[in-house]
Amino acid sequence: MTTTEFTVTGMSCGHCERAIRDEVTAVPGVTGVEVSAATGTLQVTSDVAVDDRAVLAAVDEAGYSAVRS
Repeated sequence: MTTTEFTVTGMSCGHCERAIRDEVTAVPGVTGVEVSAATGTLQVTSDVAVDDRAVLAAVDEAGYSAVRS
């Protein structure tokens, strides 16, 4: 299992967290998502290698920006 952390900007509430969680969960290979508006972090867990670009695109689709930490 692999866990990758990202820093997300623009989150301020639970709705933000849900929007990101919904988009990132749909990325193939992702098995878990932990997102916190309070800390501005996103942790993605997977059993196989997941392309960072796919995660970043999912965050973008949710309306936010992210970079790998």
